[in-house]
Amino acid sequence: MRDLVLVEASTLVLVEGESDLLALETLAARLDADLPAADAALVSMGGVTNLRHHLAALDRLDAGHRPRRVLGLFDAGEVGYVRRVVDEAGLGRPGDSLETTGFFACEPDLEGELIRALGAPRVEELLAEHGELGRFRTFQRQPFQRERAVEAQLRRFMGTHAGRKALFAPILVAALEPERIPPAMSTLIEQAVAPAR
Repeated sequence: MRDLVLVEASTLVLVEGESDLLALETLAARLDADLPAADAALVSMGGVTNLRHHLAALDRLDAGHRPRRVLGLFDAGEVGYVRRVVDEAGLGRPGDSLETTGFFACEPDLEGELIRALGAPRVEELLAEHGELGRFRTFQRQPFQRERAVEAQLRRFMGTHAGRKALFAPILVAALEPERIPPAMSTLIEQAVAPAR
């Protein structure tokens, strides 16, 4: 978990983990979105359940100063939790959607968004290019995996080895056709570099 005391940016983009951070760094570069020039920083929370802790820490750090703009990326399954925490922190206006508040959901998660955007055949090509296709084929033969759709197999495979999500997140983002970039991710980056209102 990145120490918020050390982050002096006026806009913070809170993400669930390292793979999300690496994916957004790669996407920002692809979109020519200069986060440092916009005084924006990506912060991995070490899990979405740390959102309340991070927002409380920011509230303490910013006491007496102009509050920082806070944006976020999270998995769709956590929308209820994120909604409660964002509301408790007083971000946005009552009734605003999470997107209006600056928090965007990946459906169902980052890997799912990227696999859907690229298509399973292209993801398998990328696995082959990086020496992982054989392991994926072995994984597919496991009894529980045999009847699952290849997209579901790919999503699960990404999480079966420590570091695989973080390794492949920037690879998958770099391989996206511009028109296939997930809107949740591109809109988040656009908001991060936009002047604060």
